[in-house]
Amino acid sequence: MAVSTYLAASDRYDTMNYRRCGRSGLMLPEVSLGLWQNFGDLHPGGTQRAVLRRAFDRGVTHFDLANNYGPPYGQAELNFGRIFAADFRPYRDELIISSKAGYDMWPGPYGQGGGSRKYLIASCDQSLKRMGLDYVDIFYSHRFDPDTPLEETMGALDRIVRSGRALYAGISSYDPEQTAKATAIARDLGTPLLIHQPRYNMFDRWIEDGLVDTCEQEGLGIICFSPLAQGLLTSKYLHGIPESSRAGMGSRSLKPDQIDPSTLATVTALTEIAKERDQTLAQMALSWNLRDERVTSVLVGASSVSQIDSDIDALGASPFTEEELVRIETVLAERR
Repeated sequence: MAVSTYLAASDRYDTMNYRRCGRSGLMLPEVSLGLWQNFGDLHPGGTQRAVLRRAFDRGVTHFDLANNYGPPYGQAELNFGRIFAADFRPYRDELIISSKAGYDMWPGPYGQGGGSRKYLIASCDQSLKRMGLDYVDIFYSHRFDPDTPLEETMGALDRIVRSGRALYAGISSYDPEQTAKATAIARDLGTPLLIHQPRYNMFDRWIEDGLVDTCEQEGLGIICFSPLAQGLLTSKYLHGIPESSRAGMGSRSLKPDQIDPSTLATVTALTEIAKERDQTLAQMALSWNLRDERVTSVLVGASSVSQIDSDIDALGASPFTEEELVRIETVLAERR
C-alpha cells in the first residue's frame, strides 16, 4: 500500500449525530460502517480505503468487523489492518473498532464456532493480530451457542475485557430470554454488556417482539445490521437482478427467489413514500430504523464513496410524521 497522505477532515464532527449506547458512557455515530461483504478480496483495496476515509471524514467513528468476514475468512480484518496502519493509526483514540466471533473460522474442533472460552479468546487474539491492534473497543459473542453454558461464554468475554484485549463486551443475535440471562451473568462477573447487535429492517422486525424492551431494561444499546435487508430496501432490484449484486453473484445472504412480485410491489410502494420525503428508499429505511431512540446506530455496508455519502445524508431528513408511519405500516402489512 502506498505511503499515506491522508489527513482527516477538520470538520468531521460538525454534522454527524451521536447517541448514547444504552446506559453506558459511550457515544456511537447514528451510522456505523460494517466491513462485511465489501472488504474481502472480491472488492478492490483502493475502493475500501476511499470508503473508510470518506466515512471518517463525515464523522463515522465506528468500524465493525468479525473474524470470518471476507471472503476468505479473516480477509476483511487483514485488509482493514493494512488501511488502519497506513491511514488511521494517528486517530486510534477517535475510533471505535469492533470484532466478533461465533461462527466457523478454522479447521478442527476448536475453530468451528460457538461460545467456548477456547474459541472466543483464541479468535480475539487472531483478530487483533490480523488488524495489528493492541485492543478492540468492542468484542462480541456473535451468536448464542446452545451447546456451551452461557456462564462459559460470558466468562470468556469477561476475561477478554479484563485482560485488555477489549474495552467493552457485546452480544449479537441473542433472543430476549438469552439476552436477559447473558446480561445478568455478565453483570455479576463485573463486566456489564454494552450492546446488542441484531438484524433489523422493515422486512425483519423480530426485535420488536421483546428484544428492544429487554435491552432497554438491561441498559444495552442496540446497533442494527442489515438495515437495508441485503439490498432489498433499495431500488437495486426494481428492474431485474444486476449481475454484480449480491443476488446476482449467488450470495448466501440473498437468494434470487426472495425477490418475488410481492416484495417488488412493496418496494415500489415504499419508494413512492420515500420520494415524497425527498429521500431514496435506502435513506428512508435507515431513518425508519433510527426512529426509535433506543436504537443507538445502524450498520451500513458501502461499496463506494457515493453510497456511504448517501447513507450518511439520510440523517438530515425530517422526522417521520404519524401519517407517514401509518402509510409505511399499511404497505408492509399488505406484504405479509
